[in-house]
Formats: sequence, C-alpha cells, structure tokens
Amino acid sequence: MTGAIEVVRAGALTTVQDAGRIGWAHLGVPRAGALDAPSRRLANRLAGNPADAALLETTATGCAVRPDRPAVVVVGGAPCRVTIDGRPVAWGTPVHVPAGAVLDAGPAVQGLRSYLAFGGGLLPEPVLGSRSADLLSGLGPAPLRDGDVLPLGHGPSRPAAPDAVPWPGAPAELVLPVRLGPRHTWFTDEALRTLATATYRVSPQSNRIGLRTEGPALARTHEGELPSEGMVLGAVQVPPDGRPVVFLNDHPTTGGYPVVGVVHETALAGAAQAVPGTRVRFVSAG
Repeated sequence: MTGAIEVVRAGALTTVQDAGRIGWAHLGVPRAGALDAPSRRLANRLAGNPADAALLETTATGCAVRPDRPAVVVVGGAPCRVTIDGRPVAWGTPVHVPAGAVLDAGPAVQGLRSYLAFGGGLLPEPVLGSRSADLLSGLGPAPLRDGDVLPLGHGPSRPAAPDAVPWPGAPAELVLPVRLGPRHTWFTDEALRTLATATYRVSPQSNRIGLRTEGPALARTHEGELPSEGMVLGAVQVPPDGRPVVFLNDHPTTGGYPVVGVVHETALAGAAQAVPGTRVRFVSAG
C-alpha cells in the first residue's frame, strides 16, 4: 500500500537524500546524497529498504512528520529524542507509526544529522537517477517546509525485530587522512607541516557543500589563482584566507582555488556529524 507523509515540523534544514547522483560530474552536476553514508545504509536496512532508498536527512534541530497510513520508521544517525504523539519511542531501531500519528525526531543530542528511513522509502520524482536534494545546483526536491507532502512507497506494516546494532558516534575529534596533491606545490613547506600537525576546528559556516575550518592559515608560494579545474568529493581546497575547506557531497564540480590534498570519501562520514567547534586534524594518508 502506497501513501504519503506530511511534514509537520521541517526544522532548520531537512532534505530528501539517497545515494546521490553518481557519474554526472563531467556535465557539471554535483553528487549530492546523504552526507553520513553509513547511517543512511543502516537506517534503510533496519527499515527493510534497499541501501540507496530515499530518506530524510535532518540538521541539528530534527523534524516531525505524519504518515497517512501505518508506517515503519527508523530514526538513526545523530542520537535524538523520538516520540510518537508525544510518547517516547526507541531511537535507532524500527518503530510502528499509526496512520495520522506524528513522529517527532528532536534536536540532536550528539552529532549533527539524523536520518529518518521509512519502510518502502520516499518517492519524490527522481532527477538524473536520484531523489536527492542538492543545495548548490537546486536539483531534486527543495529543502522541506512545514506542510510539504512526500509520496511514500510500499513497505512492511510492522517493524522487524533486529538484534542490537552499533551506530557510529559523533566524533570528539575529526581525523582526516589526506593524500597531498594536485596543487600542494602551491604551498610552502612550512604550510604543509602546519597542515599535518596543527589542530583546526569545525567552523559554524560549514554546510553540505563543505566543511570549513578555523585555525592557522596555509601560506602559498604562488600568487594569483588557477583556471577552474575539476573538483572531487573530499578535495581540501584552500581559499584566499588560507583555511582549508573539505568538499562534501554538494560541492561544486569545478573551482579555481588550489587543492592541497584529497580525503578519501570513506573517511568523510564523521564530517557529517562534526558539530561546530569539533577539533579537526589532517594526517598523512600514506
């Protein structure tokens, strides 16, 4: 049985995400997709969905939704208080939400982004093979607002009973292994030592496009800027202020500021849950 969910409380930023638009960068289309891929996969698995099913990604303040039919829902990612019509229910495991009841995923108590997976998945119209919202390009469904309605796929009528499963926690310190290049020669030797030894902190200006840092500036050996060149997920770009920016899922596909190194995407899940002020260290990827 198909149905729909109504957004009762959209929160600070809630978007539809799946595995993203992989393979379109050559046409200038960013990847998008859930920032915390392990949490997206686990929430979907517990809800009985394929790993790439579309779900909701919330930021900091959570959200509240009302299904028009009985639904199995898993709230995972950043831990938060979860209620159904005001009654506390379990976080991180499937729960049964009656038709017309309001499931509220509260503000994150650790980390930054929570994920709401619905049995059957969310079914907004796909764009270039993905249902993900992309904040940079504007592709996919827009960030949710109160009163929005999203189609809901066919799913189980009652939650499964899984064994206890570990959820990745929010990092107390974000350690990012960096492989230098392609433009590390644009920076002084001292700047490269600083990158490898200094402690940075997550800036409040961070978003789905990039994790911005606060800390010592990296001095350059070259003046001016590069012609725009291709950018990849995990690129560590250094803008004129000298503070590294780690590109995340909604990053631009080209850019002119030099890239001092690249963090492999498998190491980026922690960046999705790193709250402002979290310590950041860049280490050699070998």
